[in-house]
Amino acid sequence: MSTRSRSLFLPLALIGVGAYFLLARLGWLPSLSHWFNHWWPVALIALGVVLLLRRLS
Repeated sequence: MSTRSRSLFLPLALIGVGAYFLLARLGWLPSLSHWFNHWWPVALIALGVVLLLRRLS
């Protein structure tokens, strides 16, 4: 990844996540609240593993 694309990833990801939650709140998209309520620890662990593997390689 280039420095430029890496610096744009987080802002674009935040915009995408915010847009999804807004559209879900308006009823235009299905809500993921069930997934977040039960599976957020798995997502957190997976993110930690990915960051650890990146650092080690």
